[in-house]
Amino acid sequence: MSERVTRRNFLSSSAQVVGTSAAVSVLADTQTAQAAAPAHVRLGIIGCGGIMGHHVRGLVSRGSAATFNWLCDVDPRQIEKMAGLIPKVFKPAPQTTSRYEDVLDDPNVDAVIIATPHHWHAPIALRALQAGKDVYVEKPLSHVFREGRLMIEATKKYNRIVQHGSQMRSSPVTELAGKLLADGVIGEVKIAKAWNVQNRGTRKVVPDSDPPSGVDYDRWLGPAPQRKFNVNRFHKNWRVYPDFGNGDIGDDGIHDVDMARWGLGVETHPIRITAHGSDVHYGGSNKGDRQYPDNMMVTYEYAEGKTMIYEDRLFTPYGLHGFDSGNAFYGTKGYMIFSRRGYFQVYLGKKEKKGPRVPKAIRARRGYDEHMENFLNCVRSRRTPVATPQIAHLSCALVHLGEIAFRTRTVLEFDPQNEQITNSEQANRMLTKQYRRPYGLPKLTT
Repeated sequence: MSERVTRRNFLSSSAQVVGTSAAVSVLADTQTAQAAAPAHVRLGIIGCGGIMGHHVRGLVSRGSAATFNWLCDVDPRQIEKMAGLIPKVFKPAPQTTSRYEDVLDDPNVDAVIIATPHHWHAPIALRALQAGKDVYVEKPLSHVFREGRLMIEATKKYNRIVQHGSQMRSSPVTELAGKLLADGVIGEVKIAKAWNVQNRGTRKVVPDSDPPSGVDYDRWLGPAPQRKFNVNRFHKNWRVYPDFGNGDIGDDGIHDVDMARWGLGVETHPIRITAHGSDVHYGGSNKGDRQYPDNMMVTYEYAEGKTMIYEDRLFTPYGLHGFDSGNAFYGTKGYMIFSRRGYFQVYLGKKEKKGPRVPKAIRARRGYDEHMENFLNCVRSRRTPVATPQIAHLSCALVHLGEIAFRTRTVLEFDPQNEQITNSEQANRMLTKQYRRPYGLPKLTT
């Protein structure tokens, strides 16, 4: 599979991302006809909470596109909820387990969808690749920087299909906006900004307790350090704790970071990273139970002279340019406001004259269905998916480098070729982490 997919190549080769459902269906039929694999993909579902419900409902709506051979979660209640989304007409009925190994050991599973907390993404995905499974892994691909490189190596080594959950890569909105940028509607893009500004709230500190009955809590912790159960660190809430998640920049913000890098047209790592963050609202007696700041600003400088900016504000009930999540692409002739909520508008010249904007017909198309369809088609045809590990690693690296810069209060000097931080050994060590036994990363076999 190709290592480098440029914005222009993405636009010319990703014919499955188009402005109408009819064109998507035509492509799906064409790829299916060319495939040597069965008409349906036999899936293992690993992690039955959060976004997985959306994925399963979408797959169910496509009927024979896939079957559900396994449902896996450490909480039986999550499995029960997910099973309720799958009509009984789907055969065979999925088996259930709390052990992802049961799914990977089954030769009747073609591919897995992984939607666990972030700290489990790479450990499960790498083992799935070793087991000969194709993988759809939710964002972010990696919990720490080094895991992204390992995912690239494993995908090549085991010759598998890996799709990253960057759904806007498959959105018709992105397709049309990308064509305009590639045609130079705003000139050369010099700076891109990503933002995620919304009222996240915080939770009151509560004492540790016993985990809910039936939950395999040790397995939920997995590679994270051993600690007692606390409801604030469990379902939906784990994102603001570094042992399990990557804060807002790695949770919702990674979508906007990925689009900023895409729009900027950079295909390497930055060379210099600065970050600032604080608790301007959730501080003092109002702090609650959280381990990430309530605002963060990160700047990335690239060797080709381009700059990318990320901003989050997690206490505001209002957005930026009308959107809680979005991007601004600043070019030599004008700028574009873009949002994964299904919007773009071009502004040109000194008077900011309005240029092209998103057609109403595709405004609501956020790419979820197209992205999963692309994955299933690639499992059948063995073609390169839209969001490869290479693409994912370049974007997820911005999450990790931004967090390292914030935590070390260091202006990071980064060597893109060797993937090393060159001016701080402390920061460089944070490109990886320690894994609790026996839940560490597998060795890539020869």
